[in-house]
Amino acid sequence: MRIATWNINGVKARQGALLKWLGESGPEIVCLQEIKTVDDGFPRAEIEALGYNIETHGQKGWNGVAILSRRRFDEVVRGLPGDDADEQARLIEGVFSVETGAIRVCCIYLPNGNPVGSEKFPYKLKWMDRLIGFVEQRLALEEPFILLGDFNIIPANIDAKNPEAWVGDALFRPESLERFRALLNLGLTDAHRAVSDEPGYTFWDFKTFGWERDNGIRIDHLLLSPQAADRLEDVVVHRELRGWDKPSDHVPVEGEFSF
Repeated sequence: MRIATWNINGVKARQGALLKWLGESGPEIVCLQEIKTVDDGFPRAEIEALGYNIETHGQKGWNGVAILSRRRFDEVVRGLPGDDADEQARLIEGVFSVETGAIRVCCIYLPNGNPVGSEKFPYKLKWMDRLIGFVEQRLALEEPFILLGDFNIIPANIDAKNPEAWVGDALFRPESLERFRALLNLGLTDAHRAVSDEPGYTFWDFKTFGWERDNGIRIDHLLLSPQAADRLEDVVVHRELRGWDKPSDHVPVEGEFSF
């Protein structure tokens, strides 16, 4: 089974690229971030025609996450618990039946946190604290659990072409990295690092012509519970999509599992 994540940076703007990729590659489950549309505005018909079931947690103009699946959803959870005042659409989770039982796939769009001197950085840290508590509860279920999406976290120097350029940025601040390590220390496995020592960049900034200079960073991750890590076979970064017409600034990352 292939399970992928992609920050699509506007599903309507990238609809052509999404349909092309789904038609050519066809992962069984695809998690999208930054769909930038309300639920009713999501382009369902064309995607459903390719054999996908769709669940969304949208928001007008910003954020928004979605899961596309060739399997039926057994259960759907929308929103990160712990703050009833938080209206940002950043988490959706689906549960699916597989031959070995069930798997839980949680798609997140973790806050960027910049500028650090604004309220956005404390929001990022508090969101991550809530996420740690949420993941603790999920791991207690002792089932295959895959937490994936745009984490807006550069885990280590190897994950940036020019790490010194990111010092002080919310994606690379010590407070952010401390919480990312706390997630891993709960027992999660970084899927890409489990199979590769290569940088595996997933994002190239439009503004700085990052793609043209391969000035990338790795901020899109798949983190796996022990039960999911045992089933991991490979991870593929689809960097070729960054060279397509009207691309997202992110590319899909796909995990291959023996479910």
